[in-house]
Formats: sequence, structure tokens, C-alpha cells
Amino acid sequence: MNPVLTSEIYWLVLTILMTAVLWVPYILNRMLEQGIGTALWDPLGRTETRKGWADRMMKAHTNAVENLVIFAPLVILIQMFSLNNETTTLACMIYFFARLLHYICFTLAVPVLRIVTFATGFVMQLILTFTLLGV
Repeated sequence: MNPVLTSEIYWLVLTILMTAVLWVPYILNRMLEQGIGTALWDPLGRTETRKGWADRMMKAHTNAVENLVIFAPLVILIQMFSLNNETTTLACMIYFFARLLHYICFTLAVPVLRIVTFATGFVMQLILTFTLLGV
């Protein structure tokens, strides 16, 4: 078997990679604020940041993980059933950039654009879902 890296899978892999590294800035901030030892020696995960942006960044990361649980299976099912097309490719690409912008807007506390970027990602999930359902 020689699997093909479709555009949808490509964007899924980039989305997974992005989601996997979103924690780095806010953890580095914790290390700077509290010292490396305190930041690392927190068995209950109760250290708090003094920076609003770092707290919002952590929430944006959590939201990205929660949405990846929906996005990834949709893309995999699109691949499994060979339902790939220009629309699904575009939906996956837009999803990636919508999630990236959501993370930035959440971190910087940009009110309306944060919701627009979240909603855009949701609509891309709906497009993938409707493709699977043949709608």
C-alpha cells in the first residue's frame, strides 16, 4: 500500500502540528514568571500566570484541541471514502488559517474577530460534514 498525501491530509497534519506547539509561549511565560523549578514542579497544574495574554493563550490552545477532536475525524473520513474535492481541500485550508487567527485574536483579546474566526472554523467543519452526508 502506497498512501497518498492528499491536500486535506496535508492541512490536517499542519493543523495537528500547530495545535501541538501552541502551548510553548504560555509555558515559557510561566517559567519566566515563576522560575523553571516552580513551573515544572506543579503536580496538580495549579500555577497561575500574572499575564492576561498568557491565560487567554492557554484557553485558545484548549479550544484548538477541543476542535481538533471534531476536525481530524472528518478529514480522515473524507480520505477513507475518497470524497476529496476542491471544496474539501479549501475547507481544510481555511480551517487551518481560521484556527491560527482565532489563537492570535484570543491571545490579543480582539473581541469580534475572535468570534468570526471561531465561526469560520465551525463552518468549515460543517462543510466537511455535509460532504460526508452527501448534502
